[in-house]
Amino acid sequence: MTSTPDILKNPLTNKGTAFSQEERHKFGLIGRLPAAIETLEQQVNRAYQQFSSYEKDIEKYIFLDQLHNRNEVLYYRLLTDHLAEMLPIVYDPTVGEAIKKWSRDYRRSRAVYLDINHPENIRTSFETLGLGANDVDLIVISDAEEILGIGDWGVNGTDISVGKLAVYTAAAGIDPSRVIAVNLDVGTNNENLLNDPTYLGNRHARIRGERYDNMIDEYLKVATEMFPNALLHFEDFGPSNARRILEANRNKYRLFNDDVQGTGAIVMAALFSALKVTKQNFAEQRLVVYGAGTAGTGIADQICAMMVRDGLSPEDAKKHIWLIDINGLVTNDMPNLPNYQQTYARPTAEVANWNKEGGKIRLLEVIKQIKPTILLGTSTDHGAFNKEVVKALCAGVERPILLPISNPTEKIEVMPNDAIEWSDGKALISVGIPVPPVQYKGVNYEIGQANNALLYPGLGLGIIVSGAKHVTDNMLLAASKAVASQVNPQDLGASLIPPVDNLRASSATVAVAVAKQAVEDGVATKQSDNWVQTVQDAMWQPVYR
Repeated sequence: MTSTPDILKNPLTNKGTAFSQEERHKFGLIGRLPAAIETLEQQVNRAYQQFSSYEKDIEKYIFLDQLHNRNEVLYYRLLTDHLAEMLPIVYDPTVGEAIKKWSRDYRRSRAVYLDINHPENIRTSFETLGLGANDVDLIVISDAEEILGIGDWGVNGTDISVGKLAVYTAAAGIDPSRVIAVNLDVGTNNENLLNDPTYLGNRHARIRGERYDNMIDEYLKVATEMFPNALLHFEDFGPSNARRILEANRNKYRLFNDDVQGTGAIVMAALFSALKVTKQNFAEQRLVVYGAGTAGTGIADQICAMMVRDGLSPEDAKKHIWLIDINGLVTNDMPNLPNYQQTYARPTAEVANWNKEGGKIRLLEVIKQIKPTILLGTSTDHGAFNKEVVKALCAGVERPILLPISNPTEKIEVMPNDAIEWSDGKALISVGIPVPPVQYKGVNYEIGQANNALLYPGLGLGIIVSGAKHVTDNMLLAASKAVASQVNPQDLGASLIPPVDNLRASSATVAVAVAKQAVEDGVATKQSDNWVQTVQDAMWQPVYR
């Protein structure tokens, strides 16, 4: 019995019905395909009709996943042509639903699995790919402890890494043959998974402490030795590990954490736009972060750094930032504060006369006391920014900046239509979910989505083309400014963030800015006389070879 030719089984080489007659003879495909010979455009049209025939987003996700596993060029061409529509399907929020069912619905593995019980296998695991030292540009790894507001999903979180790489390719043209998705299986504390007979990961609680740290160290060492040019992207690690790993290793490796750095950088882009409207600088801001986890404090760090750039001392800048978590306003008398919160903990004497509810200083009281210019939501506490909160915010300043960026929709702190009405159109708003424009008093309010996809793909491309040895704060800042440069926020109702409709052009703009900054910072290992052309030449295009 004749087996299926390898060229059809490999999604990187499979053209399906687009193989020419000559190719069908050359590769032994005679009789293995229908007679019609289609163009890529015809295939895309059919695939889009198939995609559109599904009613449920999870069904659309499965269709795209199967296409991804069958024909990568067709998959990426379809995704690129309909990126705004399909981005929420291939990644957040639909990927969250897919992750919950990943073990039960297991179809095919696109990842490398690193088992904490066998750290000696890290090198061997990568060797099975058959890739050389110069064959890899990007590796995305996740231990899936803190996924998209749905928490700990162990090995089920594999599609986080796969989905992130898909966005890199669709949005910035990172060559899909030069990337690796990795799941770091250190166990899970999800009781439902541990008791699910279909679960495919390690059936024990999450390993922490020395064994965990040794595993991370070995991964960084082996990945860098084997693929010295690769950007090492960390995704959806828990708050106790994400920031700590980043700070310990960012100056030793080409390392990037999107939850800490990418989220902060896209929020910075929204702030650069908003401050053009208020005509203020960062030193004049008072920031309240509602939801003081890894993302929230990572954003606070970047805003604090900008306050220092604009003239404040580091000590004074920290005094312009207030954190609120589940225990209320973070104060320095609270026991067991994470190190990332300690920096911003307020002295108890400062708030001794503030009103408390149940022993906690809550959001509304903080707003009334300090009159923040920026209210950032990273809490996943749906409805936390209620009418009373928004009105108190507007009573304090003329044009408050309101950034409820938690996602998905059921986690957002306030819906934009409510925030615009309650603020009488005064609040400058960007959110973490895609929302339609809001009509209010004859004005069309475009609500920009503070979507990391606007930033990290271009950042990654800029790092790759410049061969940057490290990801510097200046490179993140350059990426933020490049995103902000693509909108004019001055008109009433204008968006603070560009739309995702033309994401490849946007990513190219970011990549150029990042590459130039890498040169200026002295971390680039490659040079170019024309970074615009260099970036364009580096972007992989979804066309058949």
